[in-house]
Amino acid sequence: MYLPQLRMPFEQIVERTLAAESCGFDSVWLMDHLWAPAAPEVDTLEGWTLAAALAVQTSEIRIGHLTTCDPFRHPAVLAKMAATIDTLSGGRLELGIGWGSVPDELAAFGITTAPGPRRAARLRESLEIIERMFGGEPFDYDGDHFTLRGAIGRPTPIQDHLPIHVGGGGTKLTMPIVRDHADWWNCPGYAYERLDELRPLAGDARVSVQHAIGLAPGSAARDEVTALVHRRFGVWGGVIAGTAPEIVDALRTDIDRGVEGFVLQFHDFGVPETLDRFAGEVLGALR
Repeated sequence: MYLPQLRMPFEQIVERTLAAESCGFDSVWLMDHLWAPAAPEVDTLEGWTLAAALAVQTSEIRIGHLTTCDPFRHPAVLAKMAATIDTLSGGRLELGIGWGSVPDELAAFGITTAPGPRRAARLRESLEIIERMFGGEPFDYDGDHFTLRGAIGRPTPIQDHLPIHVGGGGTKLTMPIVRDHADWWNCPGYAYERLDELRPLAGDARVSVQHAIGLAPGSAARDEVTALVHRRFGVWGGVIAGTAPEIVDALRTDIDRGVEGFVLQFHDFGVPETLDRFAGEVLGALR
């Protein structure tokens, strides 16, 4: 379940995360922004401190971000944060990361005005440093963006290998990083129509896709729910709407194309009743 933490109090975020856990969802995904894209006036809780809070309020569901904005943090700090949350959660962190796709946000907060190629190069160095921090042994690092001397990351993550997810659809900047560093390539909704074209560029990475889901409780509500999900999320692409059998058929088509994971945002932002219906009528059929 994708649960961007905007227009929701903490108690509601916990409620929906626990509902997803109870229904059998594998993971919950937060966003990592200093303001909500296209809605800067809306309250948005910080993504990594929120993940720490969810880690100690849940017991089974995995927790990640799509995607962590690399320019926000020094990679050694991010590695320390990731190892800490993996420890708090008992080994349930998924590290989703990207090179920062909202230039206006980065400029507004004085973080960077570097162009895309420069930020992508920084992400590549960040991932190299994070990997060494997770090793738990002292190391030096010399790069164009970072220089470290005698750095060490302790504690190390509980997981023997903490999964790395890289999101995006750029053939020149993002996909080479996916190929070289990612366990998972997350195909965002805006790149979904190019899934088959991009998949060979991901190397050995497993594939997940993002979808906005409009789950109608029956045929009578189909048009209303379809209109709602397109109004709320249509600009992002990858929308699937209809009754449970229609959604099952659409997701099965993705599975046949090699997709192994789905990151889903629901038309009503994942109220427990919708998650329960999805689990019973869609997850049950797919599994």
